[in-house]
Amino acid sequence: MPVRLIVLAAGKGTRMKSSLPKVLHCLAGKPLLAHVLDTGGTLGPASVTVVIGHGAEQVRETIGHDVRWAMQTEQLGTAHAVAQGLDGIDDDDTVLITYGDVPLTRASTYQALLDACDEKTIGLLTLMMEDPTGYGRILREGGAVHGVVEQKDATPEQLQINEVNAGVVAVRGGQLRSLIDKVGNDNAQGEYYLTDIFALAVRGGLTITAIHPEDPWEVDGVNSRVQLARLERLHQAGIAEILMNAGVTLADPARLDVRGTIETGQDVEIDVNVVFSGHCELGDNVRIGPNCSISDSRLGAGVVVKANTVLEGADIAALAVVGPFARLRPGAVLSSKTRVGNFVEIKNATLGEGSKVNHLSYVGDANVGSGSNIGAGTITANYDGANKHRTKIGDDASIGSNTVLVAPVSIGNGATVGAGSTIGRDVPERILALTRAEQTHVSDWQRPLKKRPADTNRKED
Repeated sequence: MPVRLIVLAAGKGTRMKSSLPKVLHCLAGKPLLAHVLDTGGTLGPASVTVVIGHGAEQVRETIGHDVRWAMQTEQLGTAHAVAQGLDGIDDDDTVLITYGDVPLTRASTYQALLDACDEKTIGLLTLMMEDPTGYGRILREGGAVHGVVEQKDATPEQLQINEVNAGVVAVRGGQLRSLIDKVGNDNAQGEYYLTDIFALAVRGGLTITAIHPEDPWEVDGVNSRVQLARLERLHQAGIAEILMNAGVTLADPARLDVRGTIETGQDVEIDVNVVFSGHCELGDNVRIGPNCSISDSRLGAGVVVKANTVLEGADIAALAVVGPFARLRPGAVLSSKTRVGNFVEIKNATLGEGSKVNHLSYVGDANVGSGSNIGAGTITANYDGANKHRTKIGDDASIGSNTVLVAPVSIGNGATVGAGSTIGRDVPERILALTRAEQTHVSDWQRPLKKRPADTNRKED
């Protein structure tokens, strides 16, 4: 049977104390709603409908998924929200209903609900909790689920029940439409509760099968920044465990953040406070120092990244050394055995095998050959105010300290540029080029002296 996914994402999230819609707050660098859609997408649904309300336009603009959008203009309860998303759903479809602020439910848990659902059975996700305060309670008779009661409507005896409703439901489309039509709003909130469909279903001869998640945090929703932070650490702890099981040494698993995807080889070492974002690949024996930020980058085997380095869209070949305090921007390509040192910025540039830029330099829009050395304070002046131009430096070239290479310009193989030069014309192979003003000495020059402030303690006559 085709699977249709309905995601409820219309809530404002008042406790977040934010102008941003709740489902757009980020966990591991990705909106909560995007987590739900990505996981739901692995089930191969025939369609995905997202029910939106508060901040609807912002949600649409932020979420790039191919989904159907349904509007809940009035917040009249969860059953009313589901009713807005029923267009295009056939009676024989299996409908999975979940929530845009519950980001960590596993695909396997969703699948278990789908497997439990048939023409006579509704799958319901439930959980045993020591403190069930705030949750709807599962009502059973003879061990069988026969309903759900919300906390505000529960009797004192029902409040002692520890099995709670996690809210995720799998149900046939025809059954869902019929049950929703029968839901009323005679309750403490005056809302149309989705949970009312379960008692109605049992009275209609259907069975409710309770499915339990593997871990309790799978059904944790985000209603406050405190809850968001707690889920962030749970999620990151899970990623850290996966990495360590794959052969990665983490100096402190609690001080790692992965805000995307990461592939690693064996014997990788990662120090504290390292943040990964986008898609990153780390080869065997990569070592990353503390306080680094690495996004959308590939690090070959044996690469060393020293402390406080930022890599953005960088491609670094084996045995290169980068940092400390270096920044590689998009388009930075480092060949094997290159060295990029402290306070060096590389942007849209390639360094050939064994080349070095060790100190305080900017190399942008450039091609550097193999075995070349770029001295401290070197700048490739690549921008004329309107257009970018490239600098080309050949193999075995030596660029002296405090040099400006004004692009477009080429430095030939084996050429040397003297320190302090400004080079605006091509330099042929294996020659020395320098541009220095004549040094002048002034023997009778007097260094300016600071004026002393008036003596404020002097007595007046």
